[in-house]
Amino acid sequence: MTGAAYALEAGERALAGKAWAEALVLAILIGTVVRSLWVPGNRWQDGIAWSAKYLLEAAVVLLGASVSGATILAAGLPLLAGIAGVVASAILLSFGIGRLLRLPTRMALLVACGNSICGNSAIAAVAPVIGADSEDVAASIAFTAVLGVIVVLALPLLGIALGMSGLAFGTLAGLTVYAVPQVIAATSPLGATAVQMGTLVKLVRVLMLGPVCLVLSLVAPLLAAQAARIDGFNPGPSAVKRLDLANLVPWFIIGFLALVACRSLGLVATAVIAPIGYVATLLTVMSMAALGLGVDLGTVAKGGGRVAAAAVFSLLGLGAISLVLLDGLHMV
Repeated sequence: MTGAAYALEAGERALAGKAWAEALVLAILIGTVVRSLWVPGNRWQDGIAWSAKYLLEAAVVLLGASVSGATILAAGLPLLAGIAGVVASAILLSFGIGRLLRLPTRMALLVACGNSICGNSAIAAVAPVIGADSEDVAASIAFTAVLGVIVVLALPLLGIALGMSGLAFGTLAGLTVYAVPQVIAATSPLGATAVQMGTLVKLVRVLMLGPVCLVLSLVAPLLAAQAARIDGFNPGPSAVKRLDLANLVPWFIIGFLALVACRSLGLVATAVIAPIGYVATLLTVMSMAALGLGVDLGTVAKGGGRVAAAAVFSLLGLGAISLVLLDGLHMV
């Protein structure tokens, strides 16, 4: 399935000049289609579960090599603080929107983090932290993937209509577009300055994934306990404490932050950064295929309308918050 996903992505590039759906998205779609035609037996379940969990966590660790301290500091302290504020505000707003639309807590968190940080990668990284199941991940990624394409196509038109400079538009794109390649595609029509600024802001925004996952690892047990009480079962404070201590900081978040530190200290050779990124992507695609094999389309369809609405309104909220930051920094 991983090979098929990459082959389809290559076919897209050959026919259309770019990949509208990346291998990560295609893998989970292929896995879901296979699951709808064939339900894996018990002998397959351990391997599928292992691939969906541990390959994904290893990929999150490797993502740390893509971010360095020098890149972060190059943005400047006001913009750094602004990016952190945008991400935090957007997560809270998006989570609130999801809950107002009566999405389950975990689904609302996946949509919020996907929209606010880096789309599919954030969803994939946050899912094991909060204990999200494959249906939640599949639905979140599906709608985020569609919105990602729409944003890449529509955002340059907005920038041109508003008469934005390359610096301002690059910042806006970096704050709102999901993936680094999508940022490059969205900013290219407005010139090299927009591409460079967009990429820089996007990389800083990706770095927020570590702190966000760390915070979620601390609050997830409390959210789980609250959900249990709502369902009529009160685990009691001692159970919450045990769960909290057992899952205080996931190993892969520690690994992610450690690799960021190694990159910042020059301990990661420049020549291996690209191969590490490729391996991280490959592991993520493989884990997405495994997640797809655990997806029940009937379950996903039940919450489709609400998830789509939450994703759209969350994205609009992120755009509004980003424009407020640009205005505060006198960039528009």
